[in-house]
Amino acid sequence: MAQYFEVHPDNPQPRLLKQAAQILQAGGVAAIPTDSSYAFVCRLEDKAAAEQLRRLRAVDERHHLTLLCRDLSELATYAIVDNRQYRLLKLGTPGPYTFLLEATKEVPRRLSHPSRRTIGLRVPEHGVTQGLLEIFGEPLLATTLIPAGEADPLNDPQEIRERYEKLIQLVIDAGACAMEPTTVIDLSGPEPVLVRSGRGPLKRLGLA
Repeated sequence: MAQYFEVHPDNPQPRLLKQAAQILQAGGVAAIPTDSSYAFVCRLEDKAAAEQLRRLRAVDERHHLTLLCRDLSELATYAIVDNRQYRLLKLGTPGPYTFLLEATKEVPRRLSHPSRRTIGLRVPEHGVTQGLLEIFGEPLLATTLIPAGEADPLNDPQEIRERYEKLIQLVIDAGACAMEPTTVIDLSGPEPVLVRSGRGPLKRLGLA
């Protein structure tokens, strides 16, 4: 049965975030709010929890999971970034953008794209997500909370609780999020490529 924490969206209670971090450290999967939509998250190094993320979304290993990072310096630990890419990353972080980049050896091979060795990374702009990442002390593995077989992310924490309370360990309720997923930009090639148009405007990145 999933635990259910109601937190303030801008000033989340540290006590509840610490409890959430403990649940994740113990191998739990959580539904948390972000600046684009709710997401399923788990600990990066937990293979069983990562497999559960894929089962919840009904996606295979070719579907990019995303690392939620606190800031750009943390992101650079997990991705190979040149000066051109870094300039774009600075424009889009923190914010509702996911960037596909070449993964470093810090990323377990089972989590990167099987043929391309790429990983999705983002720095979210949401008080709860940032607060949780700060307490957790390392990136979280994430995927947009879109039910298997559906097209749109869930936005109502109560509905998330009802649908997933026996499948995950925690729901963090910070009210409704946007129902639009991140804009996904592939930076692994010579030129940026738009993979998915979402909440983040291309104009902010100078790509419009």
